[in-house]
Amino acid sequence: MTAQLPAPAHVRRTATGPTTGLADGYAQANLIAVTRDWAYDVLLFTQRNPKPCPVLDVTDAGSPRTVLAPDADLRRDLPRYRVWRHGELAAEPTDATGYWRDDLVAFLIGCSFTFESALTRAGVPLRHVEQGRNVPMYVTDRECRPAGRLRGPVVVSMRYVPADLVERAREITARMPAVHGAPVHVGDPAALGVADLDHPDFGDATTPHDGDVPVFWACGVTPQAAVMASAPPFAITHAPGHMFVTDVRDDEYRV
Repeated sequence: MTAQLPAPAHVRRTATGPTTGLADGYAQANLIAVTRDWAYDVLLFTQRNPKPCPVLDVTDAGSPRTVLAPDADLRRDLPRYRVWRHGELAAEPTDATGYWRDDLVAFLIGCSFTFESALTRAGVPLRHVEQGRNVPMYVTDRECRPAGRLRGPVVVSMRYVPADLVERAREITARMPAVHGAPVHVGDPAALGVADLDHPDFGDATTPHDGDVPVFWACGVTPQAAVMASAPPFAITHAPGHMFVTDVRDDEYRV
């Protein structure tokens, strides 16, 4: 009889789409890997913009290993990747082994999927999960603080939340700053420069229920927006919503 893989390892080996709602109770992470000569710029960018870019781990140059899941391989254990050349999307492979370089430094950045199980336990519905969709994400008109050669706008994820549960959602997520923490905005998307919630820049549009209001959290796709704006020669990221599932329990990031 074949031994069953633990939940995170099973997701890493089998997931082919967005990882929202998978590996309940485990932290998930965004990925951005850049060449060593750009690594300080990324590190400084994350330090200056901790809300959208909370760092969970940084690898040694060339290493596809992380303490967040010691048996995992960052080159192949995400469902889908994005390969960037001079700020342009060059490929979206399901295995990045052939693109990996010995001088790449990988940053694992906290993901809001991590707090979704806590929201569910508290009775806060997740409309995108109910509807079988990726979470919608939007590029805002809020600029990150530049760092070295990196600049770009803040990206947010949006979840429709019943109006009477917004404060509960705020309180729950505020206790998890390592995975974006409390919302950055509630209500009118125009305040963020977002024109149409039905046309997200990344992910899928979701349908609200009566009484729902849009709630926006800072998003770890922000470094990808910085890659597009700043055009480093080479980078590898996750495809939005296709996260790295770690072996770390989500409770580890609750304060």
